[in-house]
Amino acid sequence: MSVTIKNPTLLITAIALGAILNPLNTTMITVALSSIQQDFELSSTDISWLIASYFIVSAIFLPIIGRLSDYYGRKRIFLIGLLLVLISSVLAPMSKSMMMLLSMRLIQALGTSALYPAGIGMVRLYIKQNQNRVIGTLAVFATTSAAFGPTISGLLIQYGGWPVIFYVNLPVIFLSALLTWFYIPKDEPTKGTALFKWDVVGMILFSAFITSWMVFLLSLEGGFDVWSLILSIGLSILFYSYEKKKADPLINVVFLQKNPTISVIYVQYILSTLIFFAILLFTPIYLQEVVELGSKYTGLMMLALSVFAMITTPLATRWAERVGYRIPLLVGAGIGIIGVAFLYITTKNSSLLWIVIVLAVFGISNGLMNISLQNLLYSFISVAQTGIASGLLMTSRFIGNILASSIYGVVFAIGLNDMSKNSMTIVLLAVSLVIIPGMLYVTNQKVKREQW
Repeated sequence: MSVTIKNPTLLITAIALGAILNPLNTTMITVALSSIQQDFELSSTDISWLIASYFIVSAIFLPIIGRLSDYYGRKRIFLIGLLLVLISSVLAPMSKSMMMLLSMRLIQALGTSALYPAGIGMVRLYIKQNQNRVIGTLAVFATTSAAFGPTISGLLIQYGGWPVIFYVNLPVIFLSALLTWFYIPKDEPTKGTALFKWDVVGMILFSAFITSWMVFLLSLEGGFDVWSLILSIGLSILFYSYEKKKADPLINVVFLQKNPTISVIYVQYILSTLIFFAILLFTPIYLQEVVELGSKYTGLMMLALSVFAMITTPLATRWAERVGYRIPLLVGAGIGIIGVAFLYITTKNSSLLWIVIVLAVFGISNGLMNISLQNLLYSFISVAQTGIASGLLMTSRFIGNILASSIYGVVFAIGLNDMSKNSMTIVLLAVSLVIIPGMLYVTNQKVKREQW
């Protein structure tokens, strides 16, 4: 299909605005949790599920909606996603109970889950020049915007309470919808709608095994639950066995099995996200409770993480275009190890400048690895598979988030201090070291592919 895009900048802007909604709403609520807990008289378990449910729904529906966008049209799915986020953003502040607020968060997660895979699909369909750089721009919005969440909510909540975190979405939704309606062509489905077959059993099994793993990971704070682990493994095997036999499966597990490089890329993305989100989750609380810094200045300190990740991302894209993916990925992993070492020697008495430097190092590392892994993945994927591939990529991000949350819960169960901080650092060091051989493997496969 050949379509002339009159204003590609506005097309990219429309998609980028939609892409920030999921990561932004993932982290904005963290600053509001205290107020929400008081208003609805919630327990810590209730609060945990308010957070976890967003991750669970996003992880489940990202690959499903990515697949739907491949068949039914990316623009259509994108606009439906914006509508769902609009509904939840208007009704959530009116919540009179925990159940209503939770329901609105689930609708919000469902809506935002549609935006990234559909948006990436439209980029690959309509943007032919500097496509990797465009995807890099979207990566800036979709990934580093999560780090701006605490800063934005921290500055605004003092004026409007916790409901303001939902109102922040409204101007973004309207502008994205307006630009999408007028500047993105009405795309034809990749395949005929009549050919789409709903793999209902696959969806149920996928939902069950993702949920069971997340329940297991979130329960680690209270101890190791053997039966929960056995259930998770059993459901995973059942899902794999069922999907392996399907002619048109929800997730082509046979394809992943036959293409180990793509599977390893997803694993690398999970691990790099784990490190980034662990720092994003840990640092604001550490700064407030251990360093005893106010929430306003804590939010401003967190800008070092997001700004340096944002600056590094487009530079990493250009670097990879010149020298290939191996060097940027290995340098990113190496800088991440340096960041972990810096974090280990950081104490509550460290200067604020030093903490900013540590956050900047992690931001640079994430900027190098995140976009390089994404572009490397798409170099192995056809345009027709973009929706499901990007959906699985974002699912990988949420799995990394859940792992980071679990590590946080286990390590800091006895209290937040420099000793428990060092325990978390050791875990992150182990993850950082595991990343290295994976980077070598996937980049070696890329070199072999180019030689063929």
